[in-house]
Amino acid sequence: MILPDTKVELARRGNKVVYDLGDKIVKVFNETKPVSDVFNEALNLARINECGIRSPRALEVTQIEDGGWALVTSKVPGTTLAEKMVAEPARFYEYLEQFVDLQIEIHSFRSPLLPRQRDKYARMINSLEELNASTRYDLLQRLDGMKLETNVCHGDFNPTNVIVGDDGQLYVCDWAHATQGAPAADAAMTYLLFALQDKQQADAYLELYCDRADEPVQIVRSYLSIVAASELARKRGGANDEFLMSCIDVFDYQ
Repeated sequence: MILPDTKVELARRGNKVVYDLGDKIVKVFNETKPVSDVFNEALNLARINECGIRSPRALEVTQIEDGGWALVTSKVPGTTLAEKMVAEPARFYEYLEQFVDLQIEIHSFRSPLLPRQRDKYARMINSLEELNASTRYDLLQRLDGMKLETNVCHGDFNPTNVIVGDDGQLYVCDWAHATQGAPAADAAMTYLLFALQDKQQADAYLELYCDRADEPVQIVRSYLSIVAASELARKRGGANDEFLMSCIDVFDYQ
């Protein structure tokens, strides 16, 4: 695939750049990204499309000329919820309610062929050289003791991945980390993503989610060390890793 000169860069994060091609969106990964990961994201998105969640449609996996691999999806015209929250801070809590209700709606779906959340977290914890064997063992024991659930979980649910469509509907993009698993774990990850940016917003999110989902806050918090470890395994580096390490305290439940 040759990217046209008319492409418009939408976002640049880590190992990828997202472009608007006018009628579709292309996510271009650098050459270090394994092609199997790109195909896996496309497969996740196709399964999300099939189960009925409002999201862009998977169109193509292709190799960029003289570059890495790319995932091409349909374009949902609109604005991200994150952009609306920044542009209209007085309406933040109104947008947060929409955000939480959408996450709860996603958790009501089932997609039996998605990867298992528990297996993914276990792999990521075991890959952490920053943690000693005893800490990894305790994290895995905590994970193994959690209730086994099979709800659709986004895995990276934050306002930048929610599009407010021109049709007034909310759509969810970026399903690379989608699994079937526990909604409380998904909520814990969202709380963590908020907390990396703004602790007050994180606390507001958690209170609202637990109230609307009728989920005990203790259950969500019990997943925090597990999801912090999985986020640490992504090796993004910097101050975020220091915060994540501070969240990995698995001894308080013994």
